[in-house]
Amino acid sequence: MTDAVPVNGHCDPRFAALADAFAENFRSRGEVGAAVAVTLQGEPVIDLWGGFADSARTRPWAEDTLVCMMSVAKAVTALCAAMAVDRGLIGWDEPVARYWPEFAAAGKGGIPVRWVLDHRAGLAAIAQPLPEGAAYDREAMTGALAAQAPLSPPGKARAYHSVTLGYLVGELIRRTDGRSLGRFLAEEVCAPHGIEYWIGLPPELHGRCAEFFGETGGTLFDRSDPDSLKCRAMAQVPAEDFNTERFRSAEIPSINGIGTARGVARLFDGLAAGGVLDDRRLLSAEVLAEATAEQWHGREDLLGHTRRMALGFALGLPGHLAMGPSPRAFGHTGAGGAIGFADPDAGLGFAYAPNHMYSGPGISPRLAALVDALYEVLA
Repeated sequence: MTDAVPVNGHCDPRFAALADAFAENFRSRGEVGAAVAVTLQGEPVIDLWGGFADSARTRPWAEDTLVCMMSVAKAVTALCAAMAVDRGLIGWDEPVARYWPEFAAAGKGGIPVRWVLDHRAGLAAIAQPLPEGAAYDREAMTGALAAQAPLSPPGKARAYHSVTLGYLVGELIRRTDGRSLGRFLAEEVCAPHGIEYWIGLPPELHGRCAEFFGETGGTLFDRSDPDSLKCRAMAQVPAEDFNTERFRSAEIPSINGIGTARGVARLFDGLAAGGVLDDRRLLSAEVLAEATAEQWHGREDLLGHTRRMALGFALGLPGHLAMGPSPRAFGHTGAGGAIGFADPDAGLGFAYAPNHMYSGPGISPRLAALVDALYEVLA
């Protein structure tokens, strides 16, 4: 589709402008390797991939290339939590300590599951110093979170739980279902529907991974202010680990989901359809509606961003069209520019998965160009 870089795949002719925008990302917007996919009412209408899977530009991005989509994993984790609610394993307004007694320490006995999912639990960072590699030790991370006091008033202060949310929700799943969150996701969602997306990538698939790289300044991984809440929140996950076997194999449910854009788009299309995928219901429409209902709208304290938060899902934000124009859209962005979202009004799932991190302010211009092109057609 372009002479500048290899771009392949399929695009319904109606969405040719999106294919053009995708190619233009490589020509003029600094894209190195990426995939974009849209599933519309169950039909894959866009499935494009291009560029290179490595920073040296020696390995072309292939149809089956996998890439880390960072915090897109938070929306997938939110789905797992909603499925647990739907099965009666946990309740939104039940205390976390009901399922995890140790969590009641240091005055946290009244914190409900709801506040964990909407970033109001007061646990955006782990307070105590932990040794190198603690991110790969579930017991170390969850033990530290259970023992510490909240860093801010629970239920009131809003601070993005960039890493800790995944450990908190993962422990709730483990203690009520018996499986880790990554295993729950694989066995209950992805494997039954042929979706290539993992939290905890099997070792035999590491060879398919794209290198994930770029400048960290301006991202969650910026270490320029070590005393900031942002830096403390990310202390256990150095950016140098992104392409290591231990990072890819670990279950860090907030940030290290790895897969294909087509798989994520398909999953979100099922959520746009009310939680039905391949004519099988993932969860009830009622619980999905509860999970995607706005909990708060305003500024949060870790990154200083304005958000509309549901229960683990970010919601479409007026004037910030990362998820298109619908206020009912829900999903999550990922550090570096990735996104996965469902638009129930348009009946679609969208995913964009780059390997070269965007570190500038606001929404990535590469993502914006793709979303703009899509909705110009759908308008």
